[in-house]
Amino acid sequence: MTDYSDLEPLYLNPEARPKDRARDLISRMTLAEKVSSMMEDSAAVERLGIPAYNWLNEALHGLARAGKATVFPQAIGIAATWNEKLVHQMAGVISDEARAKHHEALRRGDHSRYTGLTLWSPNINIFRDPRWGRGQETYGEDPHLTSRLGVAFVHGLQGDHPDYLKTAACAKHYVVHSGPEAKRHEFNAEVSLRDFKMTYLPAFEVLVKEAKVAGVMGAYNRVNGEACCASPYLLQYVLRREMGFRGYVVSDCGAIKDIYAHHHLVDRPEEAAARSVKAGCDLNCGSTYENLFGALGNGLISERDMDRALLNLFEVRFRLGMFDAPERVPYAQTPMEVVDSLAHQALALEVARQSLVLLKNEDHLLPLPKDLKRIAVIGPNADDELVLRGNYYGTPSQSVTVLEGIRSVLPASVEVQYAQGCDIVSTGKKGIREAVRLAKNGDVAIVVLGLSQLLEGEEGQLEGAPEGTHSNGDRTDLALPGEQQELLEAVVATGTPVVLVLVNGSALAVNWAQEHVPAILEAWYPGQSGGRAVAEALFGDFNPGGRLPVTFYRSVEQLPPFEDYAMQGRTYRYFEDEPLYPFGFGLSYTAFEYHDLALNFDRMEAPDTLEISCIVRNTGEVIGDEVVQVYLRDEAASLPVPRHSLAAFKRVRLGPGSEQRVTLTVPPRAFALVDEEGNWVIEPGAFTVFVGGGQPDHAETLKASVQVVGKTIHLD
Repeated sequence: MTDYSDLEPLYLNPEARPKDRARDLISRMTLAEKVSSMMEDSAAVERLGIPAYNWLNEALHGLARAGKATVFPQAIGIAATWNEKLVHQMAGVISDEARAKHHEALRRGDHSRYTGLTLWSPNINIFRDPRWGRGQETYGEDPHLTSRLGVAFVHGLQGDHPDYLKTAACAKHYVVHSGPEAKRHEFNAEVSLRDFKMTYLPAFEVLVKEAKVAGVMGAYNRVNGEACCASPYLLQYVLRREMGFRGYVVSDCGAIKDIYAHHHLVDRPEEAAARSVKAGCDLNCGSTYENLFGALGNGLISERDMDRALLNLFEVRFRLGMFDAPERVPYAQTPMEVVDSLAHQALALEVARQSLVLLKNEDHLLPLPKDLKRIAVIGPNADDELVLRGNYYGTPSQSVTVLEGIRSVLPASVEVQYAQGCDIVSTGKKGIREAVRLAKNGDVAIVVLGLSQLLEGEEGQLEGAPEGTHSNGDRTDLALPGEQQELLEAVVATGTPVVLVLVNGSALAVNWAQEHVPAILEAWYPGQSGGRAVAEALFGDFNPGGRLPVTFYRSVEQLPPFEDYAMQGRTYRYFEDEPLYPFGFGLSYTAFEYHDLALNFDRMEAPDTLEISCIVRNTGEVIGDEVVQVYLRDEAASLPVPRHSLAAFKRVRLGPGSEQRVTLTVPPRAFALVDEEGNWVIEPGAFTVFVGGGQPDHAETLKASVQVVGKTIHLD
């Protein structure tokens, strides 16, 4: 081990370990300096060379709220790509822009919010109910899909340098958190140990253990009576002891105040601050930690408790290179020219393309020919630039609406006419007559409907909504809002062929459209290049190959009460009824065939790893993407388990007539269940493996049996 005893001060030695540097620095700080450093907006300590730092920055689908940045599709659209490599590449671009903007801000002496390198993303909560307004920020309803895309995103943000973090990702909102938005500051999510470990926790565990995520954000709500940001069980026992987390924990903004003001777990802010720090919440987004002075004076907390929190915080700052000369930090020279560069704009377009999900294509109406004479583009989301962004977004240098995208891919000889038809929410019907007139005169009508941030979003959200308005937060039903359904029916009644494009962040019950509209394309909130991507798909420049990361239900009547956190009856893993569109579903302009399934075991002893391969062939006439999906069903479980669960997936691109042998790996945890004591165990018995382009109940799949032999074993 290197001897640094003769180097003073140690915290300024870039060759020393970040933890040792942090410990040395903390030993030199006053109490006031320590308290400030445990709050989101940390003041400078000039005598020690500690720069001011605001910890809050966002990178959900591009850098947010700090001016110019590339805006990728909203997270739910990213999830629909089912493409780990693409997500990793995108996150790398986001971290490039973060580094460039951070160092430019430093050159200006700007240490304000949204200029830092601690990016409070990704949101890996499970989208358990489509009514939740923030579900759009997640990677959907499945723990495995969420885990794999989350790992790819974190690796892209944090980089692979052995000494320095490129940026510091933060997994949120830990842990059982998915609405209701209106009650999030006081809500108690009651959850069984089995649902907690089999649904809500896995993505956090994988991001901690595999991706080595630098930060974790505690949620606003309580879980089984304990506040997420002040729970020794969640923060000490589960996160640090069981998972081995070594990073920093931050509260959601204002969550420490909630502990006394809304959860009423304690009476005073001093008690809330002390309880949170002692439980393991290192950083306060908010101002309650100002009361740590009083907490110390009253004996509610010790300075040693604070030092433990500060060690986690400063170790991250040292790993980001904040105390080292710029020439030592490999990412410090990233130029501002990368921000929303042509290359980044091209990637935003590619992610948008791959996020599109073709839900219906009766009689092969799509792709449309480009030699049409007249096209009617109709709907409140057809020419709205703001709706492309979702929430938590930056400002792109240019955006392309669906209307603009359609005009850009067609020859000048095609007449493209536009009518809004109706508003996204209001009940005014005056525009429907004009929309019908255009549809009657068109060769085809492209109707762009859906949702916006007015209807789904965060509690009190202003972002993404027209000036003077705010989001409703959660939805109460799944139908098209306002007069959109009447507009759609009126256009279809003209007899002109209709294509429906949905722009939204959560599932819609478009039951009538499924029965009466020949073609439906799901576009999500597709980002700055979304309109171009939609147009390319509609007119055959790109073959949509995305898959649904959530179940589309037929109505709220198919769902349990929104506030019920039990998984029974929710998501494809526990839903017994018939959905409108199933998780994992998506059509293509071509067709794929599976054959020659091979497994490395038909009898295996736990905890062996199962390897699966099969040949996938494009039997059509155009290039296309197929998402190969592996599902596992436990046929002999002694305790309740999902109907079946996604265990592996891979997106592949195949030319017409070409084929590829695809190999996938199923880890031992996929065969496990949680017993009554909360332990992950693999029981002997029969499992069925399904391989295909969707779930076994909704797609043609190859299947094979695997027998797990031997005794029940405990994992972990």
